[in-house]
Parts: sequence; C-alpha cells; structure tokens
Amino acid sequence: MNRIPYIALAMLLLLTGCTKEEGETPLPSPPVVTMAGGSTILTTKAGRGIEIRPDYENADEALFCWELDGRQIGDGPTLRFSSDEPGSYFITLTVTNRGGGAELALRVDVLALAPPTITLPGADEGYTLLEGSTLELRPIIASTLETSCRWSVDGETVSTERDYAFAGYARGDYRVRLDARNEDGEDSVEFTVGVRSPEEVDFSWTFEQESYNVSKGRTIRLRAIEVEYAFDAEYVWSVGGTEVARGPQPEFAFTAETEGEFVVRAEMRNAYLTASHELRVHVCPEEGTYYRPQTGNARCDKVYEFLPAPGQFINEGYSAATMAEACAYAEGRLGQTAYVSLGGFGGYIVVGFDHSVDNDGGYNLAVTGNSFGDSSEPGIVWVMQDENGDGLPNDTWYELRGSEYGKPETLSDYAVTYYRPAEVGGDVPWRDNIGGSGTIEQNPFHRQSYYPAWVEAESYTLRGVRLESRSYDPSGNGSNWINPPFDWGYADNFSPIDRLTGGDNPNAAPQDNHFRISDAVTFDGRAANLKYIDFVKIQTAVNQSCGRIGEVSTEVLDVKDYNAIK
Repeated sequence: MNRIPYIALAMLLLLTGCTKEEGETPLPSPPVVTMAGGSTILTTKAGRGIEIRPDYENADEALFCWELDGRQIGDGPTLRFSSDEPGSYFITLTVTNRGGGAELALRVDVLALAPPTITLPGADEGYTLLEGSTLELRPIIASTLETSCRWSVDGETVSTERDYAFAGYARGDYRVRLDARNEDGEDSVEFTVGVRSPEEVDFSWTFEQESYNVSKGRTIRLRAIEVEYAFDAEYVWSVGGTEVARGPQPEFAFTAETEGEFVVRAEMRNAYLTASHELRVHVCPEEGTYYRPQTGNARCDKVYEFLPAPGQFINEGYSAATMAEACAYAEGRLGQTAYVSLGGFGGYIVVGFDHSVDNDGGYNLAVTGNSFGDSSEPGIVWVMQDENGDGLPNDTWYELRGSEYGKPETLSDYAVTYYRPAEVGGDVPWRDNIGGSGTIEQNPFHRQSYYPAWVEAESYTLRGVRLESRSYDPSGNGSNWINPPFDWGYADNFSPIDRLTGGDNPNAAPQDNHFRISDAVTFDGRAANLKYIDFVKIQTAVNQSCGRIGEVSTEVLDVKDYNAIK
C-alpha cells in the first residue's frame, strides 16, 4: 500500500496542531543545569553527607530525577548524599520541562576517614626517669590532616605541642596522656612515668655478642651497648679471673695472643651497685688455616642472612615466614641477577662463596646494583674471614672503607629501631639512637606490608654505619627527587671511580661497583691486612625518605669474586 499520502497528511496535521493560537502560552526554554566552578567531581568522607546544589536556568516548573546505578535516589533540585563505604559513586541528574530536558553526570568520591594514629615506643610498659632529669617524649603521629595535640599530667593540661619534655622534679608516679585530634577523629595514649632516686633505678646494658671467634694475633673489641643508668660507672675487665683493664668506657680491646677458649668478665661498678656479664672468646688458629682454594666459580653461592629494614619492596612478590625462607628467596633472586631490596637504613644481606676470595691489592669483589645518573642508594660493604673454619659467618666483620670513611658527618655507630605498624599495611614508625624519629611511609604503588613478615618481634633494631644523605628535591614539591652518588667504596652507587664503566645507565640495568679487600679496616680504623675473605655483607647506609619514590634502599643483584673474571 502506498503510505506517502498518509505520512504527508500526518505532518500537515502536526504542523497545524503546533501553530500558536491567539492567547496560547508559549513553550518554555529547555532547562540548563551546571555546577558552580564547572567541576562535576565532588569529594566527601565516609559516613558524612554532602549537599549537591547545581545551578539551574529555566527550571521553575521542571521535574528533577537523581539516579545512582539505575535507581532513583532523589526528586528535588538538591540532593543530600552520603555513604559509609569509601569509593567513587556516579550520579546522573535529569531535569525536564515542557520545553525539553538536560542531563548532568556527577562523580562523588567518598574518602575513608583518616583519624590520627599515635605511636610512642615504650609507652606500653611506661617509663622510668631519674629524679632531676628530663624525659623527651617525641611521638610519631600519622595524620594527613591538620592535627592538634594535648598533653596532660594527672589530668592537668601541660602542653599543646606535639613533643613534650617531662621534667622529673620530684619522686613519684605520674599519669601522662597525649590526645591527638583532627577533623576525622582522635587517638590517645596514656602511660605512667615513674620518677625515681638513683638508688631505685635499674642499671641495664646489652652486648653486641655473647661469644666471639678471632684468629690468633688479632685484636677485637668487646663492648656493651644501650647502657642505661650507669652514672659514674667504672668498668673492670678480667680474662680468666685476672683483671686486665679498667676505665670509664664500656669496652675492651681483646688481643688474641694464644689459641684456646677464654672467659672474659665485664663488671660495672658505681656508687649504688655492681653488675657483671660474662663473654666467651674462641681464639682460633692463625690466618690461612682454613683457607679454601679457588674453584673457578666467580659468583656467590649461598645467602646466610637476609634481614632488610622495612621498605616498599619488602614482602612484595614473595612470602617468607622464617629467615630460612627469606634467604632462599634472596638466593634465588641473586641467581637470576634480579634485585634484592635491603629496605631502609641498616637492612642487610650476608652471602658466601664456595672458595676464599684472595686479596691481591687490586679490586677483588664486584657487587651488582642498579644505580643510574640521578639515583644512588649506597650500601656499606663488610667482609669476614672464616676464622674458626665452621663455614658460617660467625666471626669478625671488617668494614671496607669508602670515600666517606672517617668524615665528621659519617656516623660509625648508628642504630634505628623499627616498630610494627598498628594496622597491616600502615606506615612503619622508627626511632634512632641520636633522638631522631619518623616513618617508612606507604606509597600508592606498593600497598603490601613493609614490615618483614619473618620478623616475629614487635620491633627490631638495625645497627651500622650511616652516611649523611645527599638526596634533594629540586622541584620543591616532592615530584623530582635526586639521589647523587658518593665518590667510591659503596654498593648500588653511581660512582665515577669504582664502576669502571661509563654511560648514564638510564634504564637502571645491572652494573657493578668494585671493591678492594685491602680497604678493610678494624674497629679502630687500622688496616685489617686480610689475605683473603669468605663472606660479604651489604647494608643500606642512608636513612632517607624521598616522597613518592619511597625510601633510599640499597638493591643487590649479585656478589662476585672479581679476581675470577678480571
């Protein structure tokens, strides 16, 4: 059937029907809907409402429809929206009148609440303070928002600063509380400070080791660390029951003159008490007794210890519940020339060879890293000889001095204690032995826990040599961190001297730094004069966070006997 005449008739009737008669109301203009400032992305916090108020034109008699995921959630010109769940919510607003319609697409980002989190190491057990002295309280408060603080002692406000110095003027027990608050919530910590007289405080000390191995003819240092409440102490040292030294320092240089087992007694004496501790020293045969000849294998063949500091690559892509599992992971990575991250300051790895590495006066070791022009993450290299011949790295470590050795800004006895974060995946608090503190911060690129999974303790301490950081941000806004190199003598360092190669290495490819066993020094800075070594330790040497690129962390990809390949 020919339909054209009917279509034409329909069009004619429509046009006739749309012709305005005298006195008929004209159609309104279609609505126009916009957001002030032009942004269609709004932000709120979980559990909090947000009032969405668009700007309208020609909407006096309009109908409004707000939809979320195909479901109507409002029918007025404004919308009150809230959600308890963080995330992005896509909302569509449709406005219609007789003249037409308009649509506006909005996104509401609901952010998780970020109340402050207080970390104050030692607060769980409380503090003991000597009468007349001051306790410096420096909490680590994790907060992305402006945070106010309030310190109180026995209920009375004493400070609104973040840090607080508690003065122990009078003996007694005091209840101290810190409240931290921001717009998202609050946190608090409460603890006891006991102020005691000298007679009431407990002296304490710890020792680096309980037993030592040393070759005949060498001298090693025995010492106490983390000494507290020693006052005017005098330290008396005896070997085999015979006094050999006394003085104000808690250390003793033991010279291994004859082979055998020796009991060394350290005694602390002050006006209030006497404390003692026994150490054992095994004087081994002379150097060379346990030398192992070359095998032709240049690469290290075993990882004995792997204890990194917290960092963005720790626990990423691997699972280790014990030190043995962590060492197996690291050993597999080095076998593929793949990086093993040592995390922040003090993190270390210990490797060994299937032979002894000779000292010929030149470069004898190569440690593979991935430094490049603007990125050096230096690690101190230590070496050890298997002095007791048991095939384990339980003898004496000697530092290989580098260009920064002995400089005033280089700290030879620096220690950092890392604390398990309150939440899995949270920032890792740390405190050092010179009054500093901070956090290893999570970044958006690596969201796993940064605290080594095989460390069962709630905190652990790493001790070593700290180089002064050279890192800086020329952009001023945290977007362009530069980690300049040191001259020579460090792993994962873009050295102009010991890399022995040129080029900028822009792709961070594996490349070697080279080391001389002849640079090994004793605890007092003298040449160690080692004829060979069996074990190597590499340890992150800088304590520095660099914004979005994370902490400075030495990466190790291989350790080689350079004598076998040069």
